[in-house]
Amino acid sequence: MTNTWMLLVLLAAAAPAVRPPEAAPTLPPAPASSEGADPYLWLEEVEGPKALDWVRERNARSLGRLEKDPRYAAAEKAIREIVLAKDRIPQPALRGGWVYNFWQDEIHVRGLWRRTALAEYRKDSPAWQAILDLDDLARREEENWVWKGAECLPPSGERCLLTLSRGGKDAAVVREFDVARRSFVEDGFRLPEAKSSTSWIDADTIFVATDFGPGSLTTSGYPRLVKVWKRGTPLEKAELVFEGQATDVGADAYTMFRPEGNVSIVERSPSFFEEEVHLYAGGRLRPIPFPRDADLRAAFEGRLFAELRTDWKPRDRTFPRGAVVALPIDSLDVARVEVVFEPSATTSFQDLSTTRGALYATLLEDVKGRIVQLKRDPAGRWTAIPQPYPDHGAVDVISAEDDREELLVGYTSFLVPASIFLSTGGGAAPEVLKRAPERFSAAGLMVEQLFATSRDGTKIPYSIVRSANLARDGRAPVLLSGYGGFMASSTPAYLSTVGKYWLEKGGVYVQANIRGGAEYGPAWHQAVLKENRPRVFDDFIAVAEDLVARKITSPSRLAISGGSNGGLLVGACFTRRPELFGAVVCVVPLLDMMRYTKLPPGASWIGEYGDPEDPALREVIRSYSPYQNLARGKKYPEVLFVTSTRDDRVHPGHARKMAARMEEMGHPFLYYENIEGGHGAAANLEQYIHRVSLQAVYLYQKVMD
Repeated sequence: MTNTWMLLVLLAAAAPAVRPPEAAPTLPPAPASSEGADPYLWLEEVEGPKALDWVRERNARSLGRLEKDPRYAAAEKAIREIVLAKDRIPQPALRGGWVYNFWQDEIHVRGLWRRTALAEYRKDSPAWQAILDLDDLARREEENWVWKGAECLPPSGERCLLTLSRGGKDAAVVREFDVARRSFVEDGFRLPEAKSSTSWIDADTIFVATDFGPGSLTTSGYPRLVKVWKRGTPLEKAELVFEGQATDVGADAYTMFRPEGNVSIVERSPSFFEEEVHLYAGGRLRPIPFPRDADLRAAFEGRLFAELRTDWKPRDRTFPRGAVVALPIDSLDVARVEVVFEPSATTSFQDLSTTRGALYATLLEDVKGRIVQLKRDPAGRWTAIPQPYPDHGAVDVISAEDDREELLVGYTSFLVPASIFLSTGGGAAPEVLKRAPERFSAAGLMVEQLFATSRDGTKIPYSIVRSANLARDGRAPVLLSGYGGFMASSTPAYLSTVGKYWLEKGGVYVQANIRGGAEYGPAWHQAVLKENRPRVFDDFIAVAEDLVARKITSPSRLAISGGSNGGLLVGACFTRRPELFGAVVCVVPLLDMMRYTKLPPGASWIGEYGDPEDPALREVIRSYSPYQNLARGKKYPEVLFVTSTRDDRVHPGHARKMAARMEEMGHPFLYYENIEGGHGAAANLEQYIHRVSLQAVYLYQKVMD
């Protein structure tokens, strides 16, 4: 299983296979800024009265300009029609033979949890059974509930652990729910607000990792204790089964429910990309001898499957990084390890899914989605059987059940709306269940893949969505997006709102496949870790320069956009090369990298960025940290900062302090902070529509006018 605490912000992208070179990047000299007291530390007080007054004043200034623009109403109307369209595909989740869906619209702004039969889901207008109306619950309980998901006990899925957040924070409450009765279970399992992890063991027992009081959390703010909690007993009586260290990222546990036998796993995460995994059975733990940086993915027919992030040589054979290997559960004998999948120069592993009798792998081949069924012969040799899904886009498993053969698969691309396919196994062709309608006119548009050369010579691919008749005169307004981190692969996704407010108006959209993702396996990610982080910014700048060199655009018409780790990306790039960009959309960003570990859960990302307290890394981090690299006298593009007061994943202090420093130095910026909304900067669809509309008008003003 991918680390529970993974920060993944997935953005659309496409790329060819390029192996990263081994040379370290060339660093610019560290800035001469003082390491004295930070005058804006008070803005890190998330709900401090002075800080919130500062936020409201800047919000009013920004909204006054953007909302009063004559184009705002039209943009908001167009975005609203797309986001709230009644003919959207209800995203399905298979559970107990039902199709579940969480639906939001103008009536159910917070959302309606519902279900229907598979045969009914096939219809254009399915008849849904309402399970929980979150808007009604919020009114009755006078809480700003935001849906964070449900874990339901197989095989029936009638008992669920619901996770509900106040205002969209990662910290949330957990409450047991009875689906058949449409009500919360009186005296059921219940946890107060915390960053918790829970998982069923059986109908009367769950794993729980939460805030048990002083000393129970890591320095990253996640649980380090895993307990087994029996129904009818108080939480303080839960049995401790595992204890991690305070310096870990966290610890958690989960159960994989399989027809051949359930498999319970307890794991410790010493760092963001490491796991120590154990089998849990009969009250005992058995260490699983995968390497610590392997990623446990699935259990199937008596075997555990893991992706290798580095080469592994358990005996006299070496298994390459990026490979998927299988280990028998009964013996856990490394002498019996089998290779299930090996990467190539063009193909990388992304995910593993299981049904009752089949094992499926999601792959990327030159960043085009593929799904294969993996089959084992009696001699232990595994073969990959391609599955017939559309090409030139993203193909992903949406949902599967371990006690049934059905598999739901989604397909999309930049210009092709999403489709959902149903596979029932047995070699039958997948059935198209749903196709989304077009949300913008793609007439005359095309997608092509180009390459830029980064500072160290690496070829960086990027996808460009443009008019087939684009004039190469440097005048096209371009929106360039990127992410580049945490092994988050950037694959194509339908540009519904961007297509409407940007492409239809003559804009060009570009997605950069910079290093840091997993498009080409672990190597593409590992090339930019810690001391090599500046390569990410070199890659993105190289794409921007290539767009200018090809006369697709010019700096005054080039906007860049990124969120979370992507916010750091655009922050570092505009402070390094301010003359290269005309606009910057910087959403829920990390920006003060000299203090990011001090703002929970920042310490959990040391495996990605390195520790600024480490003398060997301090100067590298300082060389790109946007907050420390702002300078008086430079001419920067105007930046739109977007964040949320309730974001407890990336602290709003990053955006606040950066804006305050820009204001002090006389640099232009706009600032909008949603008082709720969590890491997505929007707690419901209305807030999302508002945020996207603001961003659209800002882009019009800066690079289209």
